[in-house]
Amino acid sequence: MRNDVRETQPLPEPVPSDFSLPFWEATKYHTLLLQYDPVAGRYQFFPRPASIFSGRRNLEWRAAAGTGSVYTFTIVHRAPLPAFAARTPYVVASIELDEGVRIMAQIVDCPAEDVRIGMRVRLAWEPRGEYNVAVFAPAA
Repeated sequence: MRNDVRETQPLPEPVPSDFSLPFWEATKYHTLLLQYDPVAGRYQFFPRPASIFSGRRNLEWRAAAGTGSVYTFTIVHRAPLPAFAARTPYVVASIELDEGVRIMAQIVDCPAEDVRIGMRVRLAWEPRGEYNVAVFAPAA
C-alpha cells in the first residue's frame, strides 16, 4: 500500500451472544436498548446475563433517550485494524448517557479538534452488515 492511498476494507460486523441479541436486534430499528435492574432501579451497559447490582437475572430491556455527554475521549491516529485506516484520525469517546451508564463509541460529524469533555452528544447510527452500530454526533 502506498502512503497516499488508503486501503478500504469492510468494517467488522457485530456478533451477538444469546443475552445480547435483543440489544443488537433493536439496532436494526435505530433503537438503543439498555438493561434495567428493577430491584436496584439502575441501568447497566454492556449487556450481561445478570445484574451487576443485584446479581439477579430479572433484567428489563428499556429504550435509551440517546443523549449524553462526552466523559473522555481519544483521537485515533493509528488504526487497530486495516478496515479503520481510511477513517484516521477519528475520535473514540466514552459517552455518559443521560441514563447514567457509559458507552464507548465513535464521534462523527465533528472535527477531532472540536471534541471536548462535557460536550453534549446525540445518538446516530452506522450500518454494519445486518445490524447498526451506535455512534454519536454533537447535539444541536
